[in-house]
Amino acid sequence: MDAITFTVDAQGIGLAVMDLPGKPMNLLNDDMVAPMLALVDRLEKDASLKGLVIASGKKDFMAGADVDKLWRITTAQEAFDQSMMFKRVLRRIELCGKPVVAAIHGMCLGGGLELAMACHARLVLNDGKAQLGLPEVKLGLLPGGGGTQRLPRLVGMQQALQMMGEGEPVRADKALAIGLATALVASREELLAQAQAWCVANPKPRQPWDQPKFRYPGGDGRTPAAVQLLAMGPSMASAKTYGNYPAVTHIMSSVFEGSLMDIDNAMEVESRYFAACAISPASRNMIGTLWYQLASIKKGQSRPQGVPASKVQKLGILGAGMMGAGIAYVSAVASIEVVLLDTSQEAAERGKAYSQTLLDKLVKKGRRSAEQRDAVLARITPTTDYAALAGCDLVIEAVFEDRAIKAEVTKKTEAVIPATTVFASNTSTLPITGLATASARPANFIGLHFFSPVDKMPLVEIIVGEHTSPETLARGFDYVLQIGKTPIVVNDSRGFYTSRVFATYVMEGLAMLTEGVHPRSIEQAGLQAGMPMPPLALQDEVSLSLALHVSDQTKKDLAAEGKTYASHPGEAVLRQLCEIGRVGKKAGKGFYDWTESGRTLWPGLKDLYPLAAEQPAQAELIDRLMFAQANEAARCYEEGVLRSVADANIGSIFGWGFAPFQGGALQFINAMGPAKFVARARELAAKHGPRFAPAGVVVKLAEEGKRFTD
Repeated sequence: MDAITFTVDAQGIGLAVMDLPGKPMNLLNDDMVAPMLALVDRLEKDASLKGLVIASGKKDFMAGADVDKLWRITTAQEAFDQSMMFKRVLRRIELCGKPVVAAIHGMCLGGGLELAMACHARLVLNDGKAQLGLPEVKLGLLPGGGGTQRLPRLVGMQQALQMMGEGEPVRADKALAIGLATALVASREELLAQAQAWCVANPKPRQPWDQPKFRYPGGDGRTPAAVQLLAMGPSMASAKTYGNYPAVTHIMSSVFEGSLMDIDNAMEVESRYFAACAISPASRNMIGTLWYQLASIKKGQSRPQGVPASKVQKLGILGAGMMGAGIAYVSAVASIEVVLLDTSQEAAERGKAYSQTLLDKLVKKGRRSAEQRDAVLARITPTTDYAALAGCDLVIEAVFEDRAIKAEVTKKTEAVIPATTVFASNTSTLPITGLATASARPANFIGLHFFSPVDKMPLVEIIVGEHTSPETLARGFDYVLQIGKTPIVVNDSRGFYTSRVFATYVMEGLAMLTEGVHPRSIEQAGLQAGMPMPPLALQDEVSLSLALHVSDQTKKDLAAEGKTYASHPGEAVLRQLCEIGRVGKKAGKGFYDWTESGRTLWPGLKDLYPLAAEQPAQAELIDRLMFAQANEAARCYEEGVLRSVADANIGSIFGWGFAPFQGGALQFINAMGPAKFVARARELAAKHGPRFAPAGVVVKLAEEGKRFTD
């Protein structure tokens, strides 16, 4: 079966339907390119063919370029040549002298949108599912099929830079408003009919940029507004990315330089910048992790094989606080019936109100109807009655991090739920095996660690206890996918993986304070390293008192087990600030003073931690923050807490924001090379303590000349 089926109607208008065999979505791969070339040849040579409509036989128009093909690129020349080859095909479509229309439904992304922009018109099905965008920057790339040239010529430079720089798609109504869509269509049948009618009504179309008097919407790079935009743009981008994402500045350069020349020369400029991106370390790291490893996780590499797929119909949530309320929201949105239980009806109702607030915002933005909002809310039942949990497929406990409280709610719940129900704890640090001792069914007990805010954070860390059955793991895994989150699976331990490694980042920042490092230097180092928040501000966000509670609980537990507790130098800082009531953002004061207008570093820090006369280089601070995390991740892998390299990398990026351009905590070591990592870690250990001593697994990899692989 060919990737494109072709028919011609009585008026001579061709219909090319893309339907790539064996793939859920259309891609610009070798199987698609050959019939596309044949189609263009016919368009140019067949006089009886008066026009062409390009449509899709799948639920989406096209996902974009074939990442496998991009991944095989090894030189800048290869990248340049591939980019130019695609663009020559698109230019032939534009210059064929016949009307070509893209009939778009569903997602039209990357190379798919570049194909659509080369058509003379873009008709979009307005059914709420259409998304048009150029997301290449999320893989460290720029649009290499003419996107940086056609998009600004259609929608203006400022709008185009925003779309490409952020990589976020626009919906049908926005696409029409900005000039990306030619028209919106109400039904699938009308989409093709109107596309064919457009061809008949416009027999001799020319692209705007091929017309003599073409002007950029809002002006090109010569206009004062554009000059001002592009004068400020690189510095604004640098302030956000700290130079860690070269694709962002390459996009700006391609747009600006291309605006000063004709479309054909501009295409060559774009291909040169595309080549620079394609072979950059950032792109290689991001594609390897955020494309290949993420795909393997979502396909179920960590899910037990042979266990039938399952879906949760009714979910119980114990605790209607921030986490419980968030879990209730994402589950109800996924069409799951939710019982939201708390100790008082008022608290339970407040938990449901959280969903109402989120949904009201979506209604206001036009992304949900009032009826859809009400349907979601109707699925959430707030209660104080444990009997309401009867019939739940899954119960998630989201109460305070206290063993006694968790044990009590576990027993009360198991008294009313079926014996087959999966019971999950949302604990972020307490070992699952220990919590499962309160359960009469430890095989059904598992950890589902969500991240706050639940509606925005994409990850759920699944923790397998000593007695957790494969069936329970599979059902937990399926639920995470059901609510649209990404699951990673880890084995049980104190702090599991994400909480344990995340703590090293903030605690290293605290340790630097005790050494007299300027607080602003510490915060700047975190941002320059590529972390989404600096360490002191992040510790304020998650609460100093909570971190101290976890630390004290860990010390107590280890003492009971007869084990030695290794104190981190940052703990003294937690204790000192908590003693004076500076417990974090929730109290309005921690390392920062927090107000409605924002945050400012607390001036009193300089009195508690006087500045050292000699301040360390920023590169030293960045190394400490990054090595602390990567080395702890390697220890988790060595100890068997982590089950795969993919879980380690995706968990680090999606869980606590480990610098995405590095490709994840273990990819950081791979990219540097284990031997180089070991040498630098030993330097840091000699200077700052044994916590930096390289993990044994990295030393072994260095000795064997290997890297982390699944």
